[in-house]
Amino acid sequence: MTDQDLPPQPEEQDGTKPFGRKQFLQMAAATASLPVLAATTGAAAGTSNEAAGAAPAEQPRPKSLEPTPACDDGDDPTPPQTEGPYFRRNSPERASLLEPGMNGTVLTVSGQVFAARSCRPIANALLDFWQCDTRGVYDNWGYRLRGHQFTNANGEFQLTTIWPGLYTGRTRHIHVKVQAPYQRVLTSQLYFPGEPGNWRDPIFDPRLVMDVSNGPGGTRVAAFDFVLNVPY
Repeated sequence: MTDQDLPPQPEEQDGTKPFGRKQFLQMAAATASLPVLAATTGAAAGTSNEAAGAAPAEQPRPKSLEPTPACDDGDDPTPPQTEGPYFRRNSPERASLLEPGMNGTVLTVSGQVFAARSCRPIANALLDFWQCDTRGVYDNWGYRLRGHQFTNANGEFQLTTIWPGLYTGRTRHIHVKVQAPYQRVLTSQLYFPGEPGNWRDPIFDPRLVMDVSNGPGGTRVAAFDFVLNVPY
């Protein structure tokens, strides 16, 4: 394996995310709970004064709110990208693209698929992935490193694959098509942080960079949520 096939160490990403529905709802929930917290604090202070320095009695905590679904790209629909010349129809249904004898660092990509308008997860959404191997070569005769799957009831997906290689003119990437049931197909690509070729690639879009970190046993893990422009 050459140096270009090895995944770089994860690095922090600079910049501020756009203000989205998730952040708005979290701020609203925090504001709504302020009077309750203030009253609890006041009661605790009174107990402390009467007890002349004794530890205040523990007050009941307000119920925590249900977590808000995460439209991580700020509620804007995931941007489309070119399909490229190597897409093949009728890929096998599978969540793991690993095969016996396949070289490369194991990479697990997980996330959810959301509707842009409601920020609700989309069940049974189709995701079709394809990529090159560690040498930068696509299988255009079979279905090596190609496969599709469907999100579960919570809109979640998980793909097990390998860290892709490089080929001339492109930075490291994974191709994907995403389709909510009975809706239009989004064709896009996923990118890796810290790649030297990112800013030299005319197709690269920083909004499509995955969150990548180290996994167990020398593997890598990545996260990305898709947000689809669907009428619900």
